[in-house]
This record gives sequence, C-alpha cells and structure tokens, in this order.
Amino acid sequence: MADSPTNPYAAAGVDTVAGDLAVELMKNSVRATHGPQVLGGVGGFAGLFDASALLGYTRPLLATSTDGVGTKVAIAQAIDKHDTIGQDLVGMVVDDIVVVGAKPLFMTDYIACGKVVPDRIADIVRGIADACRATGTALVGGETAEHPGLLGPRDYDVAGAATGVVEADAVLGAERVQDGDVVLALASSGLHSNGYSLVRHIVTGAGIGYGDNAADLGATWGEALLEPTRLYTLPLLRLIEQLPGAVHALSHVTGGGIAANLARVLPRGSWAEVDRSTWSPGPVFRVLGELSGTPLEQTEATWNLGIGFFAVVAEETADAAIAALAAEGIDAWQAATVRLGATPSGEFEQGAKGVDGGAVRLVGTYADGAK
Repeated sequence: MADSPTNPYAAAGVDTVAGDLAVELMKNSVRATHGPQVLGGVGGFAGLFDASALLGYTRPLLATSTDGVGTKVAIAQAIDKHDTIGQDLVGMVVDDIVVVGAKPLFMTDYIACGKVVPDRIADIVRGIADACRATGTALVGGETAEHPGLLGPRDYDVAGAATGVVEADAVLGAERVQDGDVVLALASSGLHSNGYSLVRHIVTGAGIGYGDNAADLGATWGEALLEPTRLYTLPLLRLIEQLPGAVHALSHVTGGGIAANLARVLPRGSWAEVDRSTWSPGPVFRVLGELSGTPLEQTEATWNLGIGFFAVVAEETADAAIAALAAEGIDAWQAATVRLGATPSGEFEQGAKGVDGGAVRLVGTYADGAK
C-alpha cells in the first residue's frame, strides 16, 4: 500500500491544520465583541461593519491608530503566559484613538509566529477580545501568520489597527487648550507597554530569571512585568460626556515618556511644569531603577513612571473631573498648569514626534511612598 502523500507546506514548517484549530478556539471570544453593526461573523476575507450609524453625525471624522506591544512579548514567551498581551495591544492601539475624543468602532489584529500553537494563539486573541469588549470595540478580523525560519518556534509578535469616529466640532486637541488649564495625571497600572528593552536589559544584567520571586513586587519577576496596560477609553469617553466642554486635550503617555507626550497636545507658545512631588512612582519603577543604579529622572523619557494619561481640563472643572475618574477606579491628580506666553529659562521638551507643540519639563522631587 502506497504511503499517504506528504503535505509539502507542512514539510516546510507551516501547519495549516493548527491554524484552523486556533481559529476554532478563538472564535467565541471574537464573536463576543460583535454587536449588530458587525456582519459576516468570523473567518471571512474581510470584516464588515455597518457604518449607517455615522449618518447620525453632522460631520463624522474617522480616527485610526496602529501599534504593537513591543518587546514585552519576550517576557510572555519566557514564562509561557500569553493571556494579558492582548490587553496590552488594545491599550496601545485603542487608547490612542480616544486622545482626539473619538469613540472606537472596530479593530483588527495581526499575529506573526514561528509556529502556530493553537492554545497560545487562542490565549492572545482572547486577551485582545476581552479588552475590545472593555473599550466598546468590535474585533472584526485578524490574521495569524506562521513564519518558520524567520521566527523561532516560541517566537511571536502582535500588532493591531483600530478605527473610531468623532464629530468634527468635538475633536480634542491643542487648539482648545487655554491659559490656566489644569493638567491632570491619570495613574498607570505599571510599565504598560513601553521601555521593555531597557527593562529586559536591567533584569538580564542583574542575573535575574523571570521565574524568580520579586519580593518587593509581590510576584515573580515575569508576572510583575506582565502587569497589563490599563484601559482608559470608556472612562475618558464618559468623562467627556459627563462634563461637556471641560476636557480640552488628552495625551497617552507611551513611547517618548512623560514630557514629550504632554508637549504633543499643547499649543505652540504654551508651557507647563509637571511637578514630580505630586506623585510617587510605583515599586516596579523604583526597584528597576535601584537595580540599574539609574535615577528615575533619567528614565522619564522611557517609562511612564506611574502616569498613563494626561487630561488637560478647564480649571473650574478639575475637581469634578478628578472625582469622576475616581468613580471609574482611576486615581487622578493635578500635576501641572498650562501657561501661555514666554517660556521660563531652562531646558524644556518642545513638542515631539513631528508636532510643533508646547514646552514641558518636570520639576521638583518625587514624593516618598505610594501615591
């Protein structure tokens, strides 16, 4: 009896059967993000989203964002824990959309891996889907691509793109910011998804394994460093709705750090001094700084140091905004005041990432103890 013919694609290292199984394992999670606006279900060549809801807008503007998680995935791979990386991806992508005041509509994801391990892929996508539900975003499609020879069997990377909508006359940004506006800092859940190349360099240099216990962090190193990114979208959208006209600009503190990201959303000719004494960076930042012998001030362009977002609000609404965010479970505090006019002497971060924005610097000394 002749041997069964060998699948040449499988012989080359691509397992389409495993890919199909991964889709089966993830599809219920994906479907759970679908409202009546999503047509066609899971598995089509293209996701369909009913845009007729946009007819209710006077001048709808579509907002879009794309991003990845970065080298944080290396830690997930090291300890074989993949159920939180998806939330990091949604935080990086969808929370960029709310910066302009937009409501997210839908998202797609892309996972490249050296070998499709169905349970691993399903964990990643389940995390994406759970976070999409938490941000009111439909996960309408995606792709899992197997790249043997380019990536190792345990290696993968994730990326995503999302689209949202905002009324043209409701777009938030630098043009709304006024002299005397209050800059509120919104607490992060930890490192979020930036600066992990530095994190991994510090941990490796200290001879620490990700499975080792981190006594000061109350978990293993891997678990502590995989703390998922906080999601701000729905709390911020509710804040905008609850306090009409109060929120003038928002900034997502990601790559580039604290001063640069705030400077991007302030108008040219404005300045702000973020007062370090208004908060205390959490234990994960302090422990990493001590391990590397690096003052926290030198990491302000790399890590968020406890601030995940900034909200620039009208001065008279600051207390109400802080209370509203507290009701959402987000600690917020006044970290700066925006001023228009001549910038004081000294070094400031002037705009960032191609934006000719305001000038920002950090001043003072960090508070002791947890904020």
